[in-house]
Amino acid sequence: MARKKQYNEEEVIEKATALFWKNGYEATTVRMLEKEMGINQFSIYSSFGNKQGVFLESIKAYKKRIRCITEKLAQSNNGKEGIKQYFYDFLEFAKEDGKNKGCLVTNTVNEINADTDPLIMEQLMEFANSIKQLFIDNLLQEEGKTEEEAKGQSNYLMNSLLGLSVSSKVFDQSQLKDTIEITFLNL
Repeated sequence: MARKKQYNEEEVIEKATALFWKNGYEATTVRMLEKEMGINQFSIYSSFGNKQGVFLESIKAYKKRIRCITEKLAQSNNGKEGIKQYFYDFLEFAKEDGKNKGCLVTNTVNEINADTDPLIMEQLMEFANSIKQLFIDNLLQEEGKTEEEAKGQSNYLMNSLLGLSVSSKVFDQSQLKDTIEITFLNL
């Protein structure tokens, strides 16, 4: 007879997500996950397969969590102003205890190795591409903007957002605001 789980998977994944967000994928060990999630290694392997499985579930949880700002951007009819607001919303989203912790996906991309598991890389790219598509959709709301221009500008904006995510962990709010404002002057 199968044993009943003594934990809520959603709650333990939220704890794992916070740990990956803080430490990154490579630096997070199964032992660290055990401690943070409050479940033993057997339960981790039984429920999620391995560390990779926990991380993939964490990415799903992160997508749900960030949906509060991605849906706002998806529903925006303000072109580049909607994207600019997304940048400001992102800074608020990434705060914890008054400190910016960046983006889980960006933090992970910054610390993984070139030979990282292809499934993890696929999930990270899928997430990034979904944000990029939202940028393209909003840029195309601008009068006279071509698909080619929107794609090129979305690449620029993705690069700017990645930089903002990293710099948000170091710079103060005034510097981050300057970064956002100058980014959008260049569109």
